[in-house]
Amino acid sequence: MLQQVTRGIKITVRTSFQGTFYKNYKMHFAFGYKITIENNSKDSVQLTSRHWKIKDSLHRTEHVDGEGVIGKKPVLKPGDFYTYTSGCLLGSSFGCMSGTYTMVNFTTARHFAVAIPQFKLSAPFALN
Repeated sequence: MLQQVTRGIKITVRTSFQGTFYKNYKMHFAFGYKITIENNSKDSVQLTSRHWKIKDSLHRTEHVDGEGVIGKKPVLKPGDFYTYTSGCLLGSSFGCMSGTYTMVNFTTARHFAVAIPQFKLSAPFALN
């Protein structure tokens, strides 16, 4: 479990290996991650967008941008938290992800970035 706090917003990440499968004559490695976003600030905030940097051990990097998370733009009052589960596919048995959430502070109406700590994705059989 990894945690990071940016401007009172705590991000907690847990990962899991989901398995492998072949598609179009290529092996894919599926990983899941569970993220909890906790508002420890004094202001209400809303998550508006996300940016992911996904790397595999074959030196391939993918950037993913989108609105909200899993189709939602959660509003978090002070003390609230929001948890969601998602996943990604890699072309190798290990890699990593990192990124940012863009949030808006309802008190100041300003947007700010919240860091998502870099987390490792690894298939159990790939580790010594």
